Amino acid sequence: MKNTRRNFLKVAGITALGVAAGAGKAAASYLPHYDHMTPSPEARTAKRWGMVIDTRKFHSADDYKPLIEACHSYHNVPEFDGPQEIKWMWLESFHHTFPNSHAEYLSEDVEHRPFPLLCNHCEEPPCVRVCPTQATFKREEDGIVMMDMHRCIGCRFCMAGCPYGSRSFNFQDPRKGLKKENPEYPTRTKGVVEKCDFCVERLAQGKMPACVEAAEGKILFGDLEDKNSEVRRALAENYTIRRKPDLGTSPSVFYII
Repeated sequence: MKNTRRNFLKVAGITALGVAAGAGKAAASYLPHYDHMTPSPEARTAKRWGMVIDTRKFHSADDYKPLIEACHSYHNVPEFDGPQEIKWMWLESFHHTFPNSHAEYLSEDVEHRPFPLLCNHCEEPPCVRVCPTQATFKREEDGIVMMDMHRCIGCRFCMAGCPYGSRSFNFQDPRKGLKKENPEYPTRTKGVVEKCDFCVERLAQGKMPACVEAAEGKILFGDLEDKNSEVRRALAENYTIRRKPDLGTSPSVFYII
């Protein structure tokens, strides 16, 4: 059934009233697609999860392939032949990754180095503010920006609000784009948005994110609020940059260049 603009506004209006009437923090606790996930005694916790990517240790796009494959295969990210692209992690050039960088005489090595992109799990996420159904929300306990696909109505406001292009919309059934399905992670449906979730389900099992595990030490992951954590030590010892920090979103992903 094709939704007209009038029907969409009606649904959005009803949803907004429902949220205002008492949905409150329901999105933070109602995640049916994570019902299979029970935190283990070994669960990893943090006040604010952050990632530090040492791009000096990656020399070509091929070096990132195992990371992207680990992420996409674990999370059932589909692949289609054609214009539609669903991506949780992907590569871009320096100038596309850091368009606001004003380095006039950039080294050739850095300028031509590929950079991995993913959701930045911002401390001030604009996507959360514009979502009318609380399908996108930030976890209070650790700062991870989450997606509840069951609440998503496909309005794509979050895609418009995200300044990093970190979200993808399923214009067609994503299950048709899976070469092999991972039964440990739920598949999605047509008409919803999806993105990186910092492997929150793996953290609950005491594991590291799939890309971090595949990086074998080239990507660090830890608590940005803990000054003794590995990520904080890496930030103190190296020059790092973030994507579009001038927007005031305070991204949680840092790049050592």
